[in-house]
Order: sequence, then structure tokens, then C-alpha cells
Amino acid sequence: MKHTTGIKPESASLTGLGFSGKENVLWNLSPASLIEETIRLGQGSFNDCGALMIDTGEFTGRSPKDKFTVKDTITKDTVWWGDINFPFEPEKFKALRKKMTDYATDKTLYVHDAFVCADPAYRLKVRVITETPWANLFATNLFLRPTAEELKTFTPDWHIICLPGFKADAKTDGTRQHNFTMLNFTEKQIIIGGSSYTGEIKKSVFTLLNYTLPLEKGVLSMHCSANIGKAGDTAIFFGLSGTGKTTLSADPERGLIGDDEHGWSDSTIFNFEGGCYAKCVNLTKEKEPQIYDAIRFGTLLENTRCYENTSKVDYDNISVTENTRAAYPINHIDNAVEPSVGGIPKNIFFLTCDAYGVLPPISKLTVAQAMYHFISGYTAKIAGTEMGVTEPQLTFSACFGKAFLPLHPFQYAELLGKKLEKHNVNVWLVNTGWSGGPYGIGSRMKLSYTRAMITAALNGSMEKGKFETLPVFNLQMPTVCPGAPAEILNPRNTWKDKDAYDAKANDLAVSFNKNFEQYASRVNAEVLNAAPKAVTVNA
Repeated sequence: MKHTTGIKPESASLTGLGFSGKENVLWNLSPASLIEETIRLGQGSFNDCGALMIDTGEFTGRSPKDKFTVKDTITKDTVWWGDINFPFEPEKFKALRKKMTDYATDKTLYVHDAFVCADPAYRLKVRVITETPWANLFATNLFLRPTAEELKTFTPDWHIICLPGFKADAKTDGTRQHNFTMLNFTEKQIIIGGSSYTGEIKKSVFTLLNYTLPLEKGVLSMHCSANIGKAGDTAIFFGLSGTGKTTLSADPERGLIGDDEHGWSDSTIFNFEGGCYAKCVNLTKEKEPQIYDAIRFGTLLENTRCYENTSKVDYDNISVTENTRAAYPINHIDNAVEPSVGGIPKNIFFLTCDAYGVLPPISKLTVAQAMYHFISGYTAKIAGTEMGVTEPQLTFSACFGKAFLPLHPFQYAELLGKKLEKHNVNVWLVNTGWSGGPYGIGSRMKLSYTRAMITAALNGSMEKGKFETLPVFNLQMPTVCPGAPAEILNPRNTWKDKDAYDAKANDLAVSFNKNFEQYASRVNAEVLNAAPKAVTVNA
């Protein structure tokens, strides 16, 4: 079959990367052509909506312990080395890349040129080189798409090489095992091998932006969603998995700026990406209509399964993984704003699913408290049942995205604090978890109540009302909120056993303090003083 290539930039060449003399390179194919290639190679199939279904093979999620950063003169004193940033030697990087390019000698490669950062002032040009056409489709969907004119003169700032068929030899190459993702800030390259999971491409780019934007541009990089009201007011939503970040930022009355990764400059909030990588597990049109309707021709579906003898996807089927995903361009969402840019936010929401029923459904934070809770990144996940007992699991993830932070969390929190003070931004801690008791005793906060509280925060009515203080955590809670019962606003009042509430609040405060010990040496006294104050509870 004769391939029809897309636009090849005037200065296009892979020779500098070690791919010398390669002719079997397909440049900037359209989504339709990449889909056609995938089907032709037997690597995918269509579902009943026309989306392309593929399997990512051995890895159905990221492998954080196999992500490395080259330690050299640029990174040795700037990167937060430790349990998420693992060092790699420059010479071993070059040797590994050479083995990768040798492996690709007889392989067809697919190249996609893209932008990241929707604000042109901070735009970065990335060239994504992949072994499979569907990984190139992923990059086409997720990153910002240049015009035909922009492609003609495209010269990349960074290269990403993704060859999942190449497997490292841990003993000789210096990796932990055969798969790896590696960032080199000196050579401005990312190499990925041994894993077909496309999220490695997305999150490695996020990691590089988490390094360059704060250090070089003074831009706060954020793992959050963002939307904008009809009056031009921007809101940001931080939250770990299961807290309602996607659900609560998807508001038919507000335009979607983006669902996952953003930057905060001196004048804008801007999406890093041009698409969405949405979870699909238990997806229904009723629960997530925008995501459900976005899955159509051009969308890449990962690791899903269809009902037997049909092409209709069974989103409840987790036989491959619970981490089923859909990757689609942001214009598949009907209320997405393009370009994906908004103004300085008026309101920021930290979403947490507190399974202990301790935190208020909404509370207003001071700047120091915002920095403390930002660094903490708290939520609680519900574990599976063991011997008939279900227990919630504490989860802390710094800046609501610890796995992607090349810098110390306080560097991001300090930048956040400066922006909050400069622009007088409201920060709200929102508990989408339990009320009236912990998981198993209390009940989950009604979505309608949470939406009413967020609406009151957005329209300014909540800020004008009265507040009372929650002991231990010292949080300011509203006493009234339109659309939500007043009795739920103070969590202690919802518990029948007030002593049990006090004990649980104390336990949670101790957990916060213990988690924060790892950051305390870098944090100033004002932020340290914003920590919850554990108290002695009478037996």
C-alpha cells in the first residue's frame, strides 16, 4: 500500500537523533489516515460510534518507578530527587537512545508535530516520533494542532521518541526493568520504551512543563481542570481521582478551558493541551454526557471491551483494567472554549473526598492554609472489603499531582501563594465525601448540594455571608448557602455522637501533620502554622 504523507516541514530531519538515512517516515498524517493505518496493520477496530479501539498490551497504566530524569549540570541542584524523581547518567542515556534508533532502522515511524501551552507567549513545540500509528493519533488528539502554514516551518523545541517494541536490558542499560520513560533537559528529549501505554507520552510532557515553566517563566503549572463563566470569570478545580474534578468542572453554564493540565501566568490561565484523556470506567450518558458524546470517530479508546457479539462498548467491563481511557480532541466537547485560555481566576476549589466525615462540605482558606492544603493534596479512597470490613485509605499527593513534580512542592506552593495575594483570589476547600459520620455510618454528600455551594462561591453570594470556625482544622465555614441545608454546613453538627466526631477529627489532624513532616524543612513558619492543631480528646 502506498502511504500518503501529511505535511512535512521544510527542515524536517531525524538525523540529529540518530535515525540516519531513514526513508520509511510518515509525517503529520491526518487522524483519518492514522486510523486507516491502525486498521490496516490489524492493531485496532471500530466501535459502534466509530471510535478506534486499541489495546496497550502489557502496561495499562503509567509505571512511576520506571520514570527517570538525566542528572547533569542543569538538573543536579534543581530537581527534587527522591521517591518520584530517579536520576540517570547522561552517558547511559545516550547509549540507550542509540540502541533505540538502531532498533528502529527497519521500522516505519510516524511523526507528529504539535504545540503545548495554549497561550502563545509560553508555547512549546514538540515532535512526537512513534512506532505505532495509534500512538501518533493520541498525540494528535491530546496536544495542540498547528495549522498547515505553521507546520511548513515547524522546528521542534523538544523531541519525544516512543518505541514500545524496544525493551531495555536492565543490567546493561541501567534501567529498573525493560520499560522506561526518560527526560533529558539538556538535550531536550524524552525517550519511552517497552510500554505502549500512551499516558506516558502525556505525563512526560506535563513533567517537563512542571520543570521549565516555574523555573524559567514564573508560570505556575497545575494539575487541575478550569472553566470560564459567561462574564469571563475563570475558576480552577484541583482534585485527585474520585473527588469530582471532572464532574464539577463540567458545567453547561460555563465554558471548558481544559480538564487536566494548566498554567497560571501573570495574565492568563491556559490549557497545556488540545484534548482530553478521560477515564471510561462505568461511563454512562446520564452521569457524564459530555464525555460519552465525545467518543466518536477520531477518538482513541484504550483497553475497553464490547458486549458479546456487538461493537457496543461495555464501559463496566474491567477485564483488562479499571483504567480504561478515551483520548479525543477538546473540540469533541461542545462547550469547550478555543483557544483554551482564560483570565486570572476569581475562585479556586480544592476538592477532597473525605471518607472520615470530618471536613466541612465547603470552607474558605487563608493564603497560608491554601498553601498548606495545596502541598498536602489530601483525599481518602475507599478500599475493598477484607474479612467483611471496609476501611477508607488516606491519600496525600503533593500539589494534587506529586508523581509529576520535578521540583520540591514548596516551590509550586510559594508561587501559588504569591499569585493568590497579588490577585486576591478566593480559595475554597470542598469535601465531596462523607457527612454525618465516616464511610459506613454517614452518607455521601449529595452532588446537588455541592453544586449549589460551588455556584454560591462563584456568584459571590457565599463570600458575603457569615462564617464560623471549625476547631482543630481552623476552617472558616459558611452558616448559610442557597440550595443546601444549613445543618450540613458544620460537619460536627451532622454527627449524632459528637465525641466520636472530635476523636476522628483529631486522628485526621495527626495524619495531616505526620504527612507534612517530609516537607517541613523547606516551608516557612506561616504555612507551618496553618496546619490543623491536634487536641487531646477525653476518653
